Amino acid sequence: MKKRIWLLAAACVLLSGCASLLDREYSRVEAHSSKFWESEATGILRAESYQDIVNDLMLLVGWHADQAVIRLYSYDDGVTVADRLEQAAAEVQQETALGSYALEYITSSSTAQRGYYELSVQLGYRRTAEQIAAIVNATSAAAVPSLLESALDEEKPELTVRVGYWREGDRAAVVQAAEELRLARDLTDAPPWLISYYPEQGPVGLIEFDLAPSEDALTAFAAETGVAENNENAAGTDGAQDGELPPAGPSASAPAGYGGAVDAVGMAEFSARQTDGGTTSAEPPA
Repeated sequence: MKKRIWLLAAACVLLSGCASLLDREYSRVEAHSSKFWESEATGILRAESYQDIVNDLMLLVGWHADQAVIRLYSYDDGVTVADRLEQAAAEVQQETALGSYALEYITSSSTAQRGYYELSVQLGYRRTAEQIAAIVNATSAAAVPSLLESALDEEKPELTVRVGYWREGDRAAVVQAAEELRLARDLTDAPPWLISYYPEQGPVGLIEFDLAPSEDALTAFAAETGVAENNENAAGTDGAQDGELPPAGPSASAPAGYGGAVDAVGMAEFSARQTDGGTTSAEPPA
């Protein structure tokens, strides 16, 4: 049954183009690799180069496949094959937007066969297939305000946006848009939002908004950034007056369960309530 699902997904990719799944240069697939399947009946993928391995892994992540077999041609050295496979797995998980967002790990092994190497790949995820399928495509970060508005209207606890290009200053603009929306919706006393950017290094390709983070995630973030110890600074004695935007929230590396760099909006207020002994319920926004 799983193989049939893969075949259907493959047909959709081949008909609609693979740019939606393949990041950066991965959308430029050479002519010899246009046939991803070695055997559609058995669900075995095909590769003839390092880039083909990366492309195949990206397709598997897009389908949320937990295991696969890839037949690798044009290599006759087992050590080189193992190195290329490890390098491709690291690149997909650490340097691509979708991989760094969705993957927990990739494990792999290779076996020499007559005329090719058989690569066995296992993938573990920190995001569900439904979360990957729910990713919204946008040409740029300029679409974030309207997408956030829609997410709040539909009472969604999270929103993930794939952006076509990323410019200098877009991260600050995303945080500003979130702050303005919280103010406009009178959500300044609501649980903070965590905004993650993937991959952590290089141009951002995915932005994830956790609009109802768990108490543990918020506490971990506060500890990571030292917000609790510096709450007075975070709020600022020259902070926002009535009708003005509060200061931008802190940023840090991701707490457990998040894979990219993270900004927090509304974190200073949350930390103040924690310091005062109050509690915060991480309910989805109304």
